[in-house]
Amino acid sequence: MPFPKPNPESNDEHWYALKVFYNRVLPVAQYLKQQGVQTYIPLRYTEAVVNGTRKIRQEPAVSSLLFVRQTERYIMELQNLMKARFPLMAYFDRALKRPAVIPDDEMRIFMQVTSTEDPNLEYYDDCAIKYKTGDKVRVTGGPFEGAEGYIKRIKGNRRLIVSIEGIIAVATTYVPQCFLEKIE
Repeated sequence: MPFPKPNPESNDEHWYALKVFYNRVLPVAQYLKQQGVQTYIPLRYTEAVVNGTRKIRQEPAVSSLLFVRQTERYIMELQNLMKARFPLMAYFDRALKRPAVIPDDEMRIFMQVTSTEDPNLEYYDDCAIKYKTGDKVRVTGGPFEGAEGYIKRIKGNRRLIVSIEGIIAVATTYVPQCFLEKIE
């Protein structure tokens, strides 16, 4: 069965989120990159001692989450063709009954925040945090400069919540008040 070919000339490419089963996110991402598909995995860095030596390892922050930039048709074909080798499923927009498109700005901010290598980032199911209860802000300094999200107190600290609606939310470490600008 032929594997779907990415179309580099297509203007219909968007970011989509995939749920990859059985902790196979890294092999699926590697396979897609070999096919010329742009992917993103939020990673976290953990410390491990191997044979008495401290090593820093990268691992997916969310074991089943993979972002892919491609066309909707490609995502649907990929889902069907990968069933046996790497079972995966696209996150769907229930109202439209099609894979949920992630806006480029939302994805850019999410990638900016999750690629800071901050060991204190916390990931949540997007429904688990009522992030819209706080003020919408833009960060004006520090490692999260330019990121936009909502402020929420978690464990007593003021944190920036950046989310991809319906999929995932990430809470940053403490953000000082002087680095926050309220957005109306």
